[in-house]
Amino acid sequence: MEFARYHPAINLLYFTAVLTGTILFRQPVFLCLSYVCAFLYLLKLRGLRALIPGLGLLPLALLYALWYGSYHHFGLTVLGVNFIGNQVTLESFLCGGTWAMVCVAAVLWMGCVHAVFTTDKIVYLLGRVSPHLSLYLSILLRTVPRLNKQRQRIELAQRGIGRGKGQGNIFQRMRNALRRGSILLTWLIEGIVTTSDSMRCRGCSLRGRTAYSLYRFDGRDRSFVIGLCSLICVLLMALLLDQTMIRFAPQVVMMPITPMSCLFYAAWAALCLLPPVLELLGARRFRHLQQAAL
Repeated sequence: MEFARYHPAINLLYFTAVLTGTILFRQPVFLCLSYVCAFLYLLKLRGLRALIPGLGLLPLALLYALWYGSYHHFGLTVLGVNFIGNQVTLESFLCGGTWAMVCVAAVLWMGCVHAVFTTDKIVYLLGRVSPHLSLYLSILLRTVPRLNKQRQRIELAQRGIGRGKGQGNIFQRMRNALRRGSILLTWLIEGIVTTSDSMRCRGCSLRGRTAYSLYRFDGRDRSFVIGLCSLICVLLMALLLDQTMIRFAPQVVMMPITPMSCLFYAAWAALCLLPPVLELLGARRFRHLQQAAL
């Protein structure tokens, strides 16, 4: 069973827990596990397209660590001197790299959130709390892919009459780009007006309006919540015991790795790998039932 087919509240609870842990946990093992698990899950959801953000953000993280180490001077281990004569320390470099990896892992998890959360889930979760906000978000999320498709159509049509992106001299290209932007902006404004009129005719602004949904909280969701809460409790113990933190000034200080630390690492890895493992088990069970039926 795909994780995207679980109850929307389950998806929200899981990604909230994972993103909170990714932002709060500074220990290198937790960060590496978060990055690897997020990259694997994004690879499972989007295929080879996930290689671009998964691997392309690592050089940016390294550049940020170098910049942070060059402009922040704390720590005892001197690596060298930059071009303006300031010392570059190992502690400042590691601190910048830690912050960069937190951002990289969080971006990958947000990519997973974007792939799992659909418009109907957002409307379902926010419909009772703020119906207007859920409606605006659903319209916005629906407009972005439609805007890209319309841009491609405009580009294809303009290329057919000699006004494409790479046709003509530099001044003609600038004029053609402004013309394509004007066409796209006009289409967007007309689409917004049409959508607002349609929603008003459907009674979206009426008080007490309800929304239909097929989501039901069943036994599978309850089992997932029990397992998720158990892992969160273990990670809260790790947070209280300072197993998830690291200090860089004046030197690198972190809790030693013990068998209990390995238990916390395993709990964090299990939490991050819950969705892909569930999907793999569901696919394996489906193949087994399919073979049994044959």
